[in-house]
Amino acid sequence: MLTEWIVPELVDEVLTACGRRDAKPRPLSSRFMVYFVLALALFQQDSYDDVAENMVGALDEMDQSVPNKSSFTRARQQLGAAPLEGVFCRVAGAIAPTTLEAAFWRGIRVAAVDGFLLDVPENETTRAAFGGQVDSAGRPIGFPQARVVTLTETGTHATIDARIGSFRSVGGEPALATEMASSAADMLVIVDRAFPGVALWKAYTQAGAHLLIRARTFVAAKPTEVLPDGTYLTRMNLAGQRRSHPGGVTVRVIDYQVDGGETTRLLTDLLDPEVWPAEELAALYHERWEVESAYRQLKTFQRGKAEVLRSASPELVRQEIWAHLTVHHCLNRIIMRLADGEGLDPDRISFVKVLKHTRRSVVLQAGRSTRRLRQFMKRMATKAVRKLDNGLRRLREADRYTRRPLPRPHIRLAQEVRPRRRPRPGEHPAYRHARPPCCPRTAISAAPSPSSPALSRTHSGTGNSSPTSFAPC
Repeated sequence: MLTEWIVPELVDEVLTACGRRDAKPRPLSSRFMVYFVLALALFQQDSYDDVAENMVGALDEMDQSVPNKSSFTRARQQLGAAPLEGVFCRVAGAIAPTTLEAAFWRGIRVAAVDGFLLDVPENETTRAAFGGQVDSAGRPIGFPQARVVTLTETGTHATIDARIGSFRSVGGEPALATEMASSAADMLVIVDRAFPGVALWKAYTQAGAHLLIRARTFVAAKPTEVLPDGTYLTRMNLAGQRRSHPGGVTVRVIDYQVDGGETTRLLTDLLDPEVWPAEELAALYHERWEVESAYRQLKTFQRGKAEVLRSASPELVRQEIWAHLTVHHCLNRIIMRLADGEGLDPDRISFVKVLKHTRRSVVLQAGRSTRRLRQFMKRMATKAVRKLDNGLRRLREADRYTRRPLPRPHIRLAQEVRPRRRPRPGEHPAYRHARPPCCPRTAISAAPSPSSPALSRTHSGTGNSSPTSFAPC
């Protein structure tokens, strides 16, 4: 799989363009390290030497002994993130053939823009480079997080373009999404309601793309022209600008409800109601959820559920993310090939099965012949001996804490309970008071009126059998 679309000639071209071509031969060459980083993304849960041994037989350079982890780390640092980004840019793109109806609407290829977060290891450099969530007091919550925004083909889950930023990137996801506008030419791009904005709208429409964006109901709420199908045209401007300001854009607003639920508002640049029916556009918005399925493939199945990336420096984090995006795109290419050969929709092909089979195929390349099988088993025996305990292990300890704290409801402590107020002279004891934790959830009620007989009950556990009037809280 690694060499099906990522051929050595392509890797050499990218390395030359990035200035990472080796001046002289070395054990961990730049070309090999590109394939090794891709294999790290394919075998996310495996260690460096495990991944290297999985590649035995697939690449000639691994016929030697497996280097240690520090050598791989130094080689990754020398390689940097740019070559992996270059490889991704050359292999990414729409892959659906024109015969795949699920990938098109009225002859236009359908794509979606959205983003997700990836946890990275906790240290000073990653925290400073990426940032993360904080509580009300400004204290960090959880791991630092890298932000990824993609332009995804909804019919195949293939990644057309992507951008990597930090959790606290200036402009957030909309700014990263705007940078991908040139890759969406001649497509209908579906966008969630966190993205609407004049800058993004202009970037995509000027690039030749069409937009279908969900918006909050207070956005574009004043019609300038009502269309025959019930939709209307209006102007969308930057905050603080009048509708007549020349910097705004004209949008068509489609409001609809599903089963009488909340109103969903869509904005589009497809203004003609006869050519672009509102009912079909409302039904098409559901395709946006295909991008969430693509993220589930990458984050849950390929990377591993709730896994933290292995790289401990910002540059290697970006390198690892580009590798994950490249491998995910190649796996979806395999799915598209299988579906096209069998005449099936790509959604009918299991991503998990393709992922597992691809991993097995890499491992099985180590035993294609008897000679290679013997060499492979000899190396495995050497590794097993090397990993055996060779004496007493040093004592290790670490503070126990939860990196992903669960939200808890506020529990009022005993000292936070307000003291019971004593009635003033002449005042009826008809007041609500804070109860101790052991008391039932009741409140003292006002005196009963003749038309409303009082409810009464006996306090349990106190020995007092006199009835007390109360009203349920």
